[in-house]
Amino acid sequence: MDPTIPLTPVRAFAEPPYVDDATELLAAAPIHAIGFGFTSSAYVIGADGEAAMLERLHQRSRGIPVVAPCASIVEALRVFGVRRMALFDPPWFDEELNALGAAYYWAAGFDVVSSLRCALPSDQFAIEPSALFEFVRQQVPADAEAVVFGGNGMRAVGVIAPLERELGRPVVSPNQALLWGAMRAIGVPTESIGAYGRLFSNQVDRAIGDMP
Repeated sequence: MDPTIPLTPVRAFAEPPYVDDATELLAAAPIHAIGFGFTSSAYVIGADGEAAMLERLHQRSRGIPVVAPCASIVEALRVFGVRRMALFDPPWFDEELNALGAAYYWAAGFDVVSSLRCALPSDQFAIEPSALFEFVRQQVPADAEAVVFGGNGMRAVGVIAPLERELGRPVVSPNQALLWGAMRAIGVPTESIGAYGRLFSNQVDRAIGDMP
């Protein structure tokens, strides 16, 4: 893969007609939810653009919920009651894309106290959990109430629970949040998933139940 990903194809990925046609094809299958697994497109088109995309795709999905990672991350952070977050993007996000990610979360009402590209090999297959854990552990600011990862292609699942134990705060990744958002959309209890972070816990389900 390229050391950094170009932004023009990222934007095009979220535009009609291809993703719309794909949604309609998927909706013909016996499924209950559709996940759009592309964090960087939300960075480029912004929260309003992402919401418009999801609404457009929902019109092609025959009523099947369509969820996206950044929108699910925003909801997760609100459930946690987080205001200050640290954003860690993969090394193949360039400085402009990383800045767009921070702007996305600022616009959603969060204080992005740190926004970094992980200083790791720019290769999806070369990301090792131990190296990612150590980088985040050393770089997360003390005043960050949560750690947020960008990039569905970054292998972060193995560090979520260890980082939460080490840092004592929630850690949210795009794929984790996408699964959580899809399960919520179809009414599946999220505490049925183990070893995938605080997001999948009885405490979170109870917090959602208390929300107005």
